[in-house]
Amino acid sequence: MAQQQHEHATTVVEQGRFCLARCTCGWRGPARRARSKARSDADDHVGAHTG
Repeated sequence: MAQQQHEHATTVVEQGRFCLARCTCGWRGPARRARSKARSDADDHVGAHTG
């Protein structure tokens, strides 16, 4: 049986004064004040699962 690969699709959401990254796999990044840092967290997460 072929192994099914899960695609990691991330989004950045705002919660009050903070932003955090979320992934369709259930991963959540830490709360950040800078949206750019939350995006970087998401990119790091996806990069860790590709290649």
